[in-house]
Amino acid sequence: MAGARARRYARAVFELATEEGDVDGWVERLATLRDVLTTPDARMVLANPAIAARRRQEAAAALVEDRVGPRGANLARLLVGAGRLDQIEGVIEEYERLADEAAGRVQATAVTAVPLEERDAERLRTELTRRMGRDVRLATSVDPAIVGGLVLRVGDHVIDSSVATRLRQLRRQLAGVEN
Repeated sequence: MAGARARRYARAVFELATEEGDVDGWVERLATLRDVLTTPDARMVLANPAIAARRRQEAAAALVEDRVGPRGANLARLLVGAGRLDQIEGVIEEYERLADEAAGRVQATAVTAVPLEERDAERLRTELTRRMGRDVRLATSVDPAIVGGLVLRVGDHVIDSSVATRLRQLRRQLAGVEN
């Protein structure tokens, strides 16, 4: 989850992107900023307090300007100057949430014990879209600890139908019977 500072940067970028009419383009710019500025070599320079802040900002802008344009380079300067480069993932996460909300989409994550096959993931996405009445972007991940079943996260809501949770509930019920 994005922190308060990352949310502020994301909101500012989103407002700029909306004014420019280029919300999707900024998704790409932010990903490029992350990919370029968080490489180990770039981090060594950009996070080095022995190098003057202005020089680090200039270096960040020089690394990305040809790929993300002057406004993207300015964001790089701001993040480096404020020592917030480590928050780029949170900025991206919040920006994508804002973009999805504005487009009437919702993000969902399905966690399973084994990888979901593509057709099953698409069937789940289609069913969620139908039930919610909004386009759903579905991400999947694997967590063997849930044993089986599914944990579905949609916004702030969690539906946990995992085998691990059911076993815990059964264990509690059995413990209550014995007392």
